[in-house]
Amino acid sequence: MAVCVAVIAKENYPLYIRSVPTESELKFHYMVHTSLDVVDEKISAMGKALVDQRELYLGLLYPTEDYKVYGYVTNSKVKFVMVVDSSNTALRDNEIRSMFRKLHNSYTDVMCNPFYNPGDRIQSRAFDSMVTSMMVQVC
Repeated sequence: MAVCVAVIAKENYPLYIRSVPTESELKFHYMVHTSLDVVDEKISAMGKALVDQRELYLGLLYPTEDYKVYGYVTNSKVKFVMVVDSSNTALRDNEIRSMFRKLHNSYTDVMCNPFYNPGDRIQSRAFDSMVTSMMVQVC
């Protein structure tokens, strides 16, 4: 089950963060923040290959006892971070990848909105409902 979804801007500030158990929201914010170092490491390690292959999915960034943190980066260097419950062993890598594609498509729809200023927090109801349905779907 996805417990936290975050969209991070190119300059590493959050555009959108949503977590399911609101009691642990601060813990998830910390996990997302610490995962940005791993994302930057993976991007710099790929270097030019990232542009050539068009592979945006970064895979598992790091596991903890209770959660696994996955990453995805767009061509414009916007980062998507997803925290998934480790107890869900049925969730496979290709399912995580398709969830990120869905998130990326919805983010593209937000960016195409003429009333959205790039760099502002995402407050789209459609984006929020897509993230909610994605979290519920995986449960």
